[in-house]
Amino acid sequence: MKNVLITGGTGSFGKKFLETLLNKESVQRIVIYSRDELKQYEMQQTYADKRIRYFLGDVRDLKRMNSAMEGIDTAIHAAALKQVPAAEYNPDETIKTNIIGAQNIIQSAIKNNVKKVVALSTDKAANPINLYGATKLASDKLFSAANNYIGASSIKFSIVRYGNVLGSRGSVVPYFIHLLNNGAKELPITHKEMTRFWITLQQACDFVIDTLDRMQGGEIFVPKIPSVKIVDLANALSEGIKIKEVGIRPGEKLHELLCPFDENIRTFEFADFYTIGSTTNEYKNLDYSKTANNLKGKPVESNFEYNSENNPIYLNIDDIKNLLSENNLL
Repeated sequence: MKNVLITGGTGSFGKKFLETLLNKESVQRIVIYSRDELKQYEMQQTYADKRIRYFLGDVRDLKRMNSAMEGIDTAIHAAALKQVPAAEYNPDETIKTNIIGAQNIIQSAIKNNVKKVVALSTDKAANPINLYGATKLASDKLFSAANNYIGASSIKFSIVRYGNVLGSRGSVVPYFIHLLNNGAKELPITHKEMTRFWITLQQACDFVIDTLDRMQGGEIFVPKIPSVKIVDLANALSEGIKIKEVGIRPGEKLHELLCPFDENIRTFEFADFYTIGSTTNEYKNLDYSKTANNLKGKPVESNFEYNSENNPIYLNIDDIKNLLSENNLL
C-alpha cells in the first residue's frame, strides 16, 4: 500500500483513515477524492503533509475518476449518499451516487491496474427495507461480481460491512448532544427496544487496513462489534433523562442486521470477524473459510444470523460512557 485513493475522503471515515495512513511510512501518496471544495479546504488547514493530494470530483463522473485513479494501487470507496430519509425522497440521486458511482469505481480501478479495492458497506444493506440499504446492497453485489470480469488483471475487490459509527457526522450521538447542549429535558427515541451495532471510527479504519491483507476478492468482511440499546445510550449521555418515544420512521428497523440468515451457507466465523462469500464465485473457486493471509475460519451454524438484538456482546451504560469519553464525545 503505497498510493492510496479515498473516495468520500472529506467525510468522517475519510478523515480518520487519512490520519491512520499518515502514521505509515510506507504510504507515499494519498488522494482525497470528494466533491466538496469547502471541506477539502478545511482539511488542508489541518493536514499539511506533502503526501496528500486533494482531488475535486464526483464518483458519478467516470472521466474524472479515471484521472484520479492514475498510479493508485489501493482504493477505499467510502463515498455515498447515506441519510435514509433523504434517500427515500431523492431515489434517483441516491442511485446515481451509490450504484452508478460504484460501477465507475470498478471500471476505473480495472482500467488503471489498481491492486486492491475495498468498498464500505452498511448493516442496512443486509435484507434492506429502505432505498439507501437497497442501493448499498446493489453496490456490494457489483463489487463482489467485479472479481469475475477482471480478465488477466490481478486486482481484487472486497467489501467491509459494519454498523453505526460512533460520533460520525449526522449520527445519533452528535444529535443527542446538540439537543442536550440546547437545554433539552427529554430525548426522542423511535422505539424503547431499539438496538444498534456500534463501532468507533478508529476501529473501522483498522478493520479496513486488516482487510487489505485478508482479502481474496469477492467476500464481505463483517467485524464482531458490540450492540447498544438506544435507551442506554440516551442515559449514558444524560443519566435519568426523560425519554419520548416518537415511533419508528419509514425505512427504519427495530434491530439492525449484518449477516443474514439467508446467507449463512456462505458465512464463516473467524476469531474477531465473519466473512460472507461471493454468490458468483464460479470463475475463481476461492475457499472463503480462510483468508489470503492464512487465517482459518469455520462455517456458522445452520440457524445463524448476526443481528444487533441477538449479538452476545452488549455495552452497558458505563461501557458507553467510557467509550464516549475515550472518543472525546462526553
